[in-house]
Amino acid sequence: MKIKLAWITVLLIVLGLVTCSISNAAPPGKNNPNFITTPADLKARIPSQLHITKPDYIVFVPEVTDTGVNDTGNEHFLVFDGPDGSLMAVWTQSSAESQPDQHIAYSCSTDEGKSWKKPRIIAGPKKPGDGHMASWAYPLVSKSGRIYVLYSQHIGRVDNFPHHTGWLHGICSDDNGVTWSAPQNIPLPRSIHDNPDTTMPPNILCWQKPLRLGKDGTYFAGITRWTSFAVTKNPTKSWMSADARVEFMRFENVDANPEPKDIKISWFAFNENALSVPYPGHPEVSACQEPTVVKLPDGRLFCVMRTASGSPFWSVSTDIGETWTQPRRLLRKDGGEPLLHPLSPCPMYDVGGNTAGSGNYTLFIHNHDGHYKNYGPTDSGFHRRPIHLVRGTFKAGANQPVWFDEPKFFFDHDGVSLGKPGTNGRLDLALYSSFTVRNGVPVLWYPERKFFLLGKKITPEFLADLKVPSE
Repeated sequence: MKIKLAWITVLLIVLGLVTCSISNAAPPGKNNPNFITTPADLKARIPSQLHITKPDYIVFVPEVTDTGVNDTGNEHFLVFDGPDGSLMAVWTQSSAESQPDQHIAYSCSTDEGKSWKKPRIIAGPKKPGDGHMASWAYPLVSKSGRIYVLYSQHIGRVDNFPHHTGWLHGICSDDNGVTWSAPQNIPLPRSIHDNPDTTMPPNILCWQKPLRLGKDGTYFAGITRWTSFAVTKNPTKSWMSADARVEFMRFENVDANPEPKDIKISWFAFNENALSVPYPGHPEVSACQEPTVVKLPDGRLFCVMRTASGSPFWSVSTDIGETWTQPRRLLRKDGGEPLLHPLSPCPMYDVGGNTAGSGNYTLFIHNHDGHYKNYGPTDSGFHRRPIHLVRGTFKAGANQPVWFDEPKFFFDHDGVSLGKPGTNGRLDLALYSSFTVRNGVPVLWYPERKFFLLGKKITPEFLADLKVPSE
């Protein structure tokens, strides 16, 4: 009983740090329009909010019933090409981020995203008490059609934040997602940034789909490794200053259809070589997180990462992702102004296709450095909006190999919160998103306020008036 009470205490303390959209808001009451009183209150907000970002596809809308509200948190939304030609999706679902009911949901569409099957839970608990939370799933599809879904499996122990700490588990399907194997643990090497206690799981998040960008067409992905508080203390009261660095994974044998436990992973930018960017005012810690990787026309890989420095940073690899340059601030062009963005996802995608190396890219940012309305850089529950699209073009011979146009407004909402009843909900448009190009149509798939799951086309008409600087 004492152990259980201690766990609950730790969980409540940490949730106060990480559920920014809830803890930063005012307490419930008539002067707090964000507070969602009941399921009926939440349900009444949906009609006016569902289409406010003008989506082209609606993948999932929470059902919101009096008896079940464990679907009101939806994030890390990864849509991918199924081996049968369908669109498939996995995401992290819960009543709210980091709650004990957090699990992995799966759905698919056989009509190019016009309609989607009712989601199914493929890992983790449906409700609190059904088991430990499962989080941050990502897919890999072998050449013969076996689908793997890898995710972070919590074990009831907290190292830094409860929804970060977990072992890497995997499941697979050989019948296009109809049935799934039992979970298996995938062994991971220990890092100098992990807890010295080897029984404590690491704090690793892979937030984008692994892509076939690695050596010989293997799957490759960037990850965030949060440093254990047993190794590096957080120097401030904000979760944002907790030490975090970027590494890379290459999946060596997926096409041999191994059991999940036998998947072999090579690690790059590991240990002392992990990519880092100093946290403002505390250079002893790093805030370098959530990398996206694209291929350049000359074969190099280009990576963009979120930081707490008011801008994204970038790095490039000349050897297919095995070594990387020191991260630098992302500018519009060589010698140009920095692109502005707070510590929030800033995904970058290839308009020609995820592995095309077309030289034409879209970057998504908030177009401010964290000072938004009356909020500051640590108010992540409020300043992660609006969304701007920035067109990027490859520049051969340039120092920064991708140059960018002026940011163009893409979407926003009107300030209505959505989320779990009995909380202040969410207002942020954090893009824990994914990207597909099918039949020549690029689509951004995004969780809207971590509530709706939607898709929006990147049309030629929208891009037509965007001009990247030439000099």
